[in-house]
Amino acid sequence: MNIHQIDLNRLKEFETPFYYYDLDLLNETLDRAKAAADKRGFHVHYALKANFNDKVLGLIQSKGFGADCVSGNEVQKSIDSGFPAQQITFAGVGKSDKEINLALDHKIFAFNVESIQELLVINELAAKKQVKAQVSLRINPNVDAHTHHYITTGLDENKFGVPNSELEKAASVLRECGNLELLGLHFHVGSQITDINVFKSLCVKVNEWKNWFEERGTTIKVLNVGGGLGVDYHEPDTHPYADFEAYFEVFDKFLERNAQQEVHFELGRALVAQSGTLVSKVLYTKSGVKKNFLILDAGMTELMRPALYQAFHKIEKLGAEPNAEELNYDVVGPICESSDCFGKEVPLPVSERGDLIAIRTAGAYGEVMASKYNLRDEIRFVFSEDL
Repeated sequence: MNIHQIDLNRLKEFETPFYYYDLDLLNETLDRAKAAADKRGFHVHYALKANFNDKVLGLIQSKGFGADCVSGNEVQKSIDSGFPAQQITFAGVGKSDKEINLALDHKIFAFNVESIQELLVINELAAKKQVKAQVSLRINPNVDAHTHHYITTGLDENKFGVPNSELEKAASVLRECGNLELLGLHFHVGSQITDINVFKSLCVKVNEWKNWFEERGTTIKVLNVGGGLGVDYHEPDTHPYADFEAYFEVFDKFLERNAQQEVHFELGRALVAQSGTLVSKVLYTKSGVKKNFLILDAGMTELMRPALYQAFHKIEKLGAEPNAEELNYDVVGPICESSDCFGKEVPLPVSERGDLIAIRTAGAYGEVMASKYNLRDEIRFVFSEDL
């Protein structure tokens, strides 16, 4: 149920701030993504870092998605949530021995490996357990994602992946490591990508590196092209779903592979972002010399993205009358940091203490990044089925 369809008095029964999850929208989004992937024979792993709310995870797992993890705790959370171990991938530049051992014990599908040293460490730990670990080499394709530099991951200067200059050595190390099996290649160029041409460029690079390995006698079973598909933060009601058809069609058309090669994806934001809304209450209104402020009871401790990398979220007053008089507000939170701001000069209906404010498209990297800075309360959440 869309947040604007809910009776305002019903919403006011819940203590703010809270995340509201539209499970109907989430369900439809998952079905669209799964159908578009399945008809092309693609495998999709859900990126837990986007949202690991128990009910959200349960719904995703029930649809048959795999899991993409970036910590040992995410691996364990996936197992606990019912994701089959053989559908779990484990990425990240800094996997600890404890995390690697956990993943080895669960016999996960693959480690996405980001350095030669990591290859050696996984091989050593796997040897002690007398098991063989399946690995995919993460390669930086040097493709510009045309997104914020904090969420760009596929350029040569980023910390992720095995440098191209070391791939020859990595191939040699893999041949010498008896407890590693090279499953495939892994790529990820960034997040919140809305230019479909970026994915075409990625396909060209994937084809080049696949051919490079195959020319040297290495079998590549899996091509993992990551994720990064963006959503519409500006008009969430007009475009509640990412264009999964166009996204998967690009890879189906431009990615070269044989009948034995699998294509894997790691989608997060595109699956969950639009289903979540942060609902907050106006604590105070304040007028400066040149500014009008709305001071909310939610802050950067509940939604970090605007403070962290100046992310845009559409901000709306719930229950506003049509054609109501508007003012431009700086919408800020209660945290003792000047960066605790959700938006500047936001046009909103004239608001007062007690009004409810919705911060939209917050289902990805919202609840999961919440903190207890300033000893804030634990974040709360409400589901559409509760209303």
